Amino acid sequence: MHNDRSITEARLKRVLDERIRPAVHPESVPLAVSVWNAPGEPVPVAEGLAAERVPIRTGEPWGPPWGTSWFTVTGTVPPEWAGRTVEALLDLGFDENMPGFQCEGLVYRPDGSPVKGLNPRNQWVRVGEKVAGGEEVTLHIEASSNPVILDYHPFLPTELGDRETADDAPRYRLARMDLAVFDRTVWELVLDLEVLGELMAELPVDAPRRWEILRAVERALDAVDLQDVGGTAERARERLAGVLSAPAHASAHRISAVGHAHIDSAWLWPLRETVRKVARTTSNMTALLEDEPDFVYAMSQAQQFAWIKEHRPEVYARVKKAVAEGRFVPVGGMWVESDTNMPGSEALARQFVHGKRFFLEEFGIETEEVWLPDTFGYSAALPQLVKLAGAKWFLTQKISWSRTNKFPHHTFWWEGLDGTRVFTHFPPIDTYNAQLSGKEVAHAVRNFQEKGGATRSLAPTGWGDGGGGTTREMLARAKRLADLEGSARVTFEKPSAFFEKAHAEYAHAPVWVGELYLELHRATLTSQARTKQGNRRSEHLLREAELWAATAAVRTGFPYPYEALDRLWKTVLLHQFHDILPGTSIAWVHREAAAAYAAVAAELEAVIGGALAALAGDASAGGCVVFNAAPHGRGGVPALGAAVESPGDGAAVRAVPGEGGGFVLDNGLLRVVIDGRGLVVSAYDLTAGRETVAPGAAANLLQLHQDFPNMWDAWDVDHFYRNTVTDLTDVETLELTDTGAVRVTRAFGASRVEQVIGLPEGERRLDITTQVDWHETEKFLKAAFPLDVHTDRVAAETQFGHLYRPTHTNTSWDAAKFEACAHRFVHLAEPGWGVAVVNDSTYGYDVTRAVRDGGTGTTTTLRLSLLRAPRFPDPRTDQGTHRFRYALVPNASLGDAVREGHRINLPERRVPGARAVEPLVSVPDDSVVVSAVKLADDGSGDVVVRLYEAGGGRARIRLTAGFAVGSAAVCDLLERPLGAVEARGGVSLSFRPFEIVTVRLARA
Repeated sequence: MHNDRSITEARLKRVLDERIRPAVHPESVPLAVSVWNAPGEPVPVAEGLAAERVPIRTGEPWGPPWGTSWFTVTGTVPPEWAGRTVEALLDLGFDENMPGFQCEGLVYRPDGSPVKGLNPRNQWVRVGEKVAGGEEVTLHIEASSNPVILDYHPFLPTELGDRETADDAPRYRLARMDLAVFDRTVWELVLDLEVLGELMAELPVDAPRRWEILRAVERALDAVDLQDVGGTAERARERLAGVLSAPAHASAHRISAVGHAHIDSAWLWPLRETVRKVARTTSNMTALLEDEPDFVYAMSQAQQFAWIKEHRPEVYARVKKAVAEGRFVPVGGMWVESDTNMPGSEALARQFVHGKRFFLEEFGIETEEVWLPDTFGYSAALPQLVKLAGAKWFLTQKISWSRTNKFPHHTFWWEGLDGTRVFTHFPPIDTYNAQLSGKEVAHAVRNFQEKGGATRSLAPTGWGDGGGGTTREMLARAKRLADLEGSARVTFEKPSAFFEKAHAEYAHAPVWVGELYLELHRATLTSQARTKQGNRRSEHLLREAELWAATAAVRTGFPYPYEALDRLWKTVLLHQFHDILPGTSIAWVHREAAAAYAAVAAELEAVIGGALAALAGDASAGGCVVFNAAPHGRGGVPALGAAVESPGDGAAVRAVPGEGGGFVLDNGLLRVVIDGRGLVVSAYDLTAGRETVAPGAAANLLQLHQDFPNMWDAWDVDHFYRNTVTDLTDVETLELTDTGAVRVTRAFGASRVEQVIGLPEGERRLDITTQVDWHETEKFLKAAFPLDVHTDRVAAETQFGHLYRPTHTNTSWDAAKFEACAHRFVHLAEPGWGVAVVNDSTYGYDVTRAVRDGGTGTTTTLRLSLLRAPRFPDPRTDQGTHRFRYALVPNASLGDAVREGHRINLPERRVPGARAVEPLVSVPDDSVVVSAVKLADDGSGDVVVRLYEAGGGRARIRLTAGFAVGSAAVCDLLERPLGAVEARGGVSLSFRPFEIVTVRLARA
C-alpha cells in the first residue's frame, strides 16, 4: 500500500476548517443590536438592563479600557426554522487565542436572570431546541472591555494596567451577532474527527491503530458531500463508528477529568473585575451542569463564592442548588488560593479557618482537598496545617514550571516540617486549564512518573482566567475518550473520588520531605515592596488586636470586636492571593492594596488603642504602661502582658570617632566599627571574643544589580543578574545622630538612601533603618552581610518553624535555590556560635560561601533583597520612598533569632496609665511560641491559644492561664475540640519538633 498518510492528514485539517466546522451553524440571520456605555465603574444589573440604548452595527468599535457596555440583541426566528435547534452567536470581537485575557460578557434574559457567560471559546447561547417559527428573541449582554495586558509580544510595559493611566480609545470591534441554526449531527461529526485526528497524531507512525484510524477518517471524508455537509454528516459518522467503539487496553492510564476554571482573584485585572469573571463562569458552569448529567465542576476560593453571594445573588442561587446536587464541588478549603511562601504563621492557618468555615456554613461541606494549582512554591508548613484543618489531600500543578530540575513524582506523600504527611497529586497533564486534546492526554500518559505503581491522574479541565471554564466540546471529547483504543480512559468525576481511588491503589507512594520549591518566579519574594510591607504589618496588627482585645475582654469586659476582626482578617487573606502578595498584578491592584492596608491598619490601631486604654487604667495618674505583644518577655515586661515602666539599667552606648574616619559604637556587649564609607567593617562580640564580619569585608553593604529577566519581569530573577554588581560605597554625609547612632546618606542613579545604624542599650544587636527614595528601573537592590561563619546551611524562618537550606551548590537542586524565602530571620551558625539577621518586612534573600585567599577561612555572605524595578505588568513598580528595618545579631542561637524576629516586628507600646497587666496565658519555655491569643470565633467567650515548638526539638510545658478556667480542650484550627485535657493548675502539653497545638480554655 502506498503511504499517503500526510495527504490524508492535510485533507482532514482543511475539510474540517473550511467545510465541516462552518456547517455546524449552516443558516443564520443577523440580530439587531443596541448599546448603552456605562460611565465609570460597573452598575447594578437592574440599572444596566433599564438604561436607554442606541443602535450599533457589527464592525463598529466599542469599549474603552476597563469599560462596561450593555448590549441588547433582538431578532425573530425565521418561519422555515420551525422545529429546529436555534442558537444566538454573539461575538464581541473576540480573539480566540486569548480566552480569559480580553473582553467578556454575561448574557441575561429580559427578566434579568443570567443565562451564561460569553468568552472567546464560548460564543453561543441556546435559544431553543424545537423553536417555533416567528419566535421573538431578546437577550441582554453585560460586556466588559478588559484590555489585553499580556499580548502576543508579552511583557511589554503598558499603561493599560490602571484606569487612572489608560487611554479612552475603544479596544474592540463588534463582530458576529446572529441567530443561527445549530446542526448537532455536524457538531458531533466535528468532535469525532477532532478526537480521532488528535489521537492519530499521538500514536507511533508504525502503529496499526494509527493506520486504522487514518483509513476510517479517509472513508468518512469521502462520505461527506462538501456542498451538503448537513445532509451527509450522519453517513460520515457511520464510517467512524468502528474505530470509535474499539475499547481501550486493559492497562490504559485512567484520567479523572474535573471541570475547572482557574480564576485569579486579581492579576491582569482588578478585584472588581474578578467578581464579574466568577459570575460569568459560574453561570456557564451551572448551565452546562443542567445540560450534561455526567459533568462535575470544582471551584476553589471561598472568597469567590462570597463575592457572587454578595454581588450576584441570582447566580449564587444556581450555584447553591448545583452544590446541593453534588455536582458543583467546592474544593480547596482556603479563603483564596494564596501564596504560601510569604503569609505568616497565623495568616496561613486562617486561610484554612475562614475558607473551611465558609464551606461548612454555606453548604454543610467539609472540604478535604487543598487545591493550589498555580501558587509559586509551597511552604513546608503546609502538610501539618492541612491535617489540622481537617483536610487530607493536596493538589498542585505549578511545580511543572520549574526550569532546572524535573520533579520526580506525580503522586506522593508530602512530609512537612513536623513530620506530618499529606497525600499529594501533581497532574502529569501539566496544565490546570486542560482541553482534553489528544496531545494533552497523550502527554499525561507519557509524563506520568508513577507507572507500574499507580494508574490514575487528574486533569483540571476548562478555560481559566475568566475564559469561561469547561465547554461542551471538552465534554464531548471526554465521552469519546472514556474507552477508546490508543488513549487513556477519561471520566469526569469529583476530585474526592479520584483521591480515594489513587490513595487506595498507591498507599505506599514515595515521600518528598520539605518545601516544594518552585525553580522559577523567585522575584515574587521582592516585587512590590509596599504590598509585602502592608501584609507583614497587617498580620502583626491583627495579632495585637486579638491579644489585647481578648485580654481586655477578660479583664475589664471590653467588647470583643468579633465582626471587625473577621472582616479584617478576610481583607488581609484576600490580599495574600498568589498574584497580589507576590507583586505580580497590574498597578490598579497594588494601588488598591495599599489603600486596603492603610484602612486595615487604621481600624486595627483603633481596636488596639481602645483595648490598651481599658487595660492601662487611669491615664491621668502620670505613669506609663509598657505593653509587650511578643511571645517572649523583654526588659522586665512579661510576654503577652504589660508592666509599669521603670528606668532602664542597660549599659550606656559609647559613640566615638574612628581612626581614619567613621565611628566606633560600643555598648559593652558589641563593639561596632563603621568606616569612612559608612560600612560596618567590624561587629566584635565582646562576650565571646569573636568577630562577626569576615576579614577584609564590609557588612550592611548595599549592592545594585542589573535585573532584566528573560521573561516574566515581575515574577523572575535569573541567575545571571549576579554577573554585574555595583557596590554603593560613595558617601554624601556621615554623622552621629542625637541618640548616638550613625547616619549615612548616599546617592546612586536617580535614587537616594539614608541609613541609621545604632546599638541599643543592653542588647547584642546592631539595628539598621534604611530609607530609600527609589527611582531606578530594571535594577535589584540588596543589603549584604559577609560573615565570618563556616556553615553548609542556614536556617530560614517559615510558618510555625524554620527550615534549612544549603549555602553550597553541590547539586542542581541546591544551585536552583539561589533566591529563597525567609520570614523574620535567617540564622547561620557554627557549633557554639551563630549570627542572625532579622527584618521587619523583607522576604527574599540569598546566601553564598567563599573560601578566603590562602584558605584562611570561609566567608558566608547573606543578602537581604530590598527592592526591584520591573516594568511589567506595572511599569512604575515601587517608585518612591520605602523604609526597611533589619538588624544584625551576633552570638545568636536559634532561640535568639526567633526572639529578635518577633521583637523587630512587635515593638513595645507605651500607654498612659498605672496598671500592670497579667498575661492571659504564660508559657515557661521560650522554645514554645504563642502565635495567637484570641476569643473563640463562635462568640462563646472561650479563650483560644495557639502554640508551636519553634526550635526543632521536643518540649513539655505547662500552659498557665491568668484567669479561672472551667475546662480545656485541644482543638483543630477551626477551634473544634479534638479531646479534653486537664486544666487544674495549668494545661500540660507535649510538643514534637515544630508541632502546632491549639488549646481552647472555657472560662469558669
